Amino acid sequence: MAAIEPFQISVPQELLDQLKQKLSLNSLPDELENSEWDYGAPLADIKRLVQYWQQKYEWRDQEAQINKLPQYTTRISVNGFDDLEVHFLHQTSSVTNAIPLLFVHGWPGSFLEVTKILPLLSDVKEGEPAFHIVAPSLPNFGFSQGVKKRGFSWPQYAEACHNLMLKLGYTEYVTQGGDWGTWITRTVGLLYPSACKASHINMVQGQRPSVTETPEIALQHAVTPYTDAEKAGLQRSEWFQKEGSGYSDIQSTKPQTLGYALADSPVGLLAWIYEKLHDWTDDYPWTDDEILTWVSVYLFSTAGPAASLRIYRESTHASEEGMAIRAKVITCVPDVKLGLAYFPKDIYVHPRSWGKSLGPVVFEHFNEKGGHFAAWECPESIAGDLKEMFGRGGGAEGCVKGKDGMS
Repeated sequence: MAAIEPFQISVPQELLDQLKQKLSLNSLPDELENSEWDYGAPLADIKRLVQYWQQKYEWRDQEAQINKLPQYTTRISVNGFDDLEVHFLHQTSSVTNAIPLLFVHGWPGSFLEVTKILPLLSDVKEGEPAFHIVAPSLPNFGFSQGVKKRGFSWPQYAEACHNLMLKLGYTEYVTQGGDWGTWITRTVGLLYPSACKASHINMVQGQRPSVTETPEIALQHAVTPYTDAEKAGLQRSEWFQKEGSGYSDIQSTKPQTLGYALADSPVGLLAWIYEKLHDWTDDYPWTDDEILTWVSVYLFSTAGPAASLRIYRESTHASEEGMAIRAKVITCVPDVKLGLAYFPKDIYVHPRSWGKSLGPVVFEHFNEKGGHFAAWECPESIAGDLKEMFGRGGGAEGCVKGKDGMS
């Protein structure tokens, strides 16, 4: 069995020098008079960020901060593919029977999303559950290896995550995820229900309840009017579908073509990601350092920024078996306890009845503020959810055998 090795990020200086050179040679487009965010990332914002990136931003400082985190790499097997070198954070609690938690990021996020909740879930008060937290860089993302063959879709990402947990000695565990993390953790639950005992998700993209699949919920849905918050959520979801989802169509069809631009142009990569950081959050006060660090993780990623796009095409062009798994995951995962966190500025904000059709819901939290990157925007909320859901009297209390999280 391959060893688990400590890991430190060390971006070669030549890449940093190359970045400075490319930034100095940037060629920005003009924009229309009175252009706003509906047209995309504003020119003034990109100019400011490019100038800061070139003249003041210090990757080495950010790198040093990230390297204070407990990072590791190991080789993980995935059926039908070569073994993959997977990068991950692994923060263990001093509480011996802490609950093993698999945290899975999405796009354009990374393992960095977990960092704000790490102290909130390890240094807990008496009576609160503690967690051992595992947060991988998904294959093709961050400092994990890229995949070189077609066919790496939801089941393969789920297998990689599950096998990582087993390698760390966690035969039973719980999960948390948003964006792709929602779908990957739900796939873990579908494929490995004896190991994945409960899931908490913060992108609740449910389906309208079906009489054939969930008759009781469908009847409830039919006779219960939507609340004002639910109506606003549907409007938000409709806005995203009409005005914010073009990136997904491109990445789901021709990721390679877009990949040339993102791999070659740091300014292009910045604009592509920055737009989402703005549009998908609830007036979160991003600092320039935060924005550029998130972008830099993609720029300096092991597989390169183009690799992270491929999950979109692979998930929509999967094998017949893969598409069948996808169909089950987006409707109902029946054997895994489910916690739902709703945020008003997420990209999908569906009614409560739709969320309840996704599986055996044991926890719900309707937040008044927050968006798509919940663990980063609202870490106290996500940490609080997990403590409540898995704590004393919670809907998933004691779901991991011998690991209730209590000291």
